[in-house]
Amino acid sequence: MKISESDHKTENVIELFTGLPYDATNNRIIRLAPELDGLEILYSNDSSGEEFYSLRLLCWALKANGDVVGLVPWLNDIVSAPEISDPLNGKFEGYYDPGIDLIFNEAPMHKVIELETAAEYYEYQCDEENDTVQEIPDTIGTHAVLSEKGSNSICLAEVISWRLHNNGIVRGMLAEADKVQNTPILSGDDSLYPAQDDDKFRYFFQHQIANKIKAEDSEALAAISALVDDNQ
Repeated sequence: MKISESDHKTENVIELFTGLPYDATNNRIIRLAPELDGLEILYSNDSSGEEFYSLRLLCWALKANGDVVGLVPWLNDIVSAPEISDPLNGKFEGYYDPGIDLIFNEAPMHKVIELETAAEYYEYQCDEENDTVQEIPDTIGTHAVLSEKGSNSICLAEVISWRLHNNGIVRGMLAEADKVQNTPILSGDDSLYPAQDDDKFRYFFQHQIANKIKAEDSEALAAISALVDDNQ
């Protein structure tokens, strides 16, 4: 969903949510809304044939240009669902509501309204690009795979939360074990640090794959090892 754009000059147009001059190329994320009803994305790739794969949505994001998109942890980052890609030519096929078996292509209106209303209500004055604008808990069991360069061993770390920075970047937050003082570990805890800033970080996985790795499923371990080797 987009804010309407003039067919003529846009230098005098102001974005509703940011108060800044309109920029059609501005994809910066300005607000997040957790997905709490189990909605998913569907995608296909060269190996899926006529079937689709599914992933649970983490949240919905409002961009500075007015777009609202779903976000998912994908390989070594968190990405907009319509922009997913992988080595097997992964392609977004739509959002999916498993409760009513419905496939759709636009963000649900109730999430659009939630994000637009929140963006108007909260007005953050940030001085630095890395200032935290918002932090939401992880609700889909995301884990990060950590591995030393050149090592054959891997470690799984639970993602506690996702932190949106003033520059629009979203980072998955892990707990540094020796700094944990309170349990359960909640969003904003002093022990949290960004997974993407860890030299050992390789990939994000949702709980289904993480549980297979924990159970030492041979196929899952082989697949993860291959991915980590490729990323060394």
